[in-house]
Amino acid sequence: MVKELAWGLLLAPMVVHAETLKAERQQQLLNLLKQDCGSCHGLQFKGGLGPPLLPEALSGKPDSTLIDTIVNGRPGTAMPPWRGFLTADEAAWLVNQLRNPQ
Repeated sequence: MVKELAWGLLLAPMVVHAETLKAERQQQLLNLLKQDCGSCHGLQFKGGLGPPLLPEALSGKPDSTLIDTIVNGRPGTAMPPWRGFLTADEAAWLVNQLRNPQ
């Protein structure tokens, strides 16, 4: 609980700036989501090696937890850390895309 609160306070400014990503980077992140995330979570995000990433599956999970998982991975699982490829701000943008698919 304390860790989630700390992450929430730390990442709150990043979530606001997530909307300012350039269109080119947004497209790169969407491709990463479809190709890289989809390879484990299923091309339609219904699950596979990794759990489903559909809005209903993410419901109730704090953004800070999801961002932390993307950035730092999950030790002991197949979920790698993506911090070398994207920022926490970009991870927040991806979480928003997963919660609000278009």
